[in-house]
Amino acid sequence: MEDFEKLYLSHYPVVYGYLLRLCGDAHLAEEVTQEAFFRAMRSIRSYRGECRFSAWVCQIAKHELFREMKRRKRTLPPDSLAAFADPASDVESHTEDQDMAARIRERIDALEEPYQAVFRMRVLEERPFAELAAHFGKSESWARVTYHRAKLRIQEGLQ
Repeated sequence: MEDFEKLYLSHYPVVYGYLLRLCGDAHLAEEVTQEAFFRAMRSIRSYRGECRFSAWVCQIAKHELFREMKRRKRTLPPDSLAAFADPASDVESHTEDQDMAARIRERIDALEEPYQAVFRMRVLEERPFAELAAHFGKSESWARVTYHRAKLRIQEGLQ
């Protein structure tokens, strides 16, 4: 237990900072960080050491954040939704989001291999770079560079 406390103290700032950048709410980030460490402590045996401990806890934290945000959205009183935006602007932003998503999918589909496979495996399947490297029989640096180049090609096509 003492060892886990050391891990908590040394990795808390990284996990908290990550969540704060994701949600922009200091209170929510603190709450979810504590929950993520609690879950990590309960499942510490499943940590295989294939990535940094902070990266492992950040993944747990990200899933906790999404779960909490979904829970909070479900518990909002119906009349409070009107305060966020009028229905016309909501439909407009939703349509813009759908258009952007379609453009991104087109750009991903247009990527040549191995860029397309690396990007899909990294983003959609959330695979670590070490796993991508092993899958392709290349170095971890190769996986990082290939992913970065794929991301740049997608961004260039969207401008």
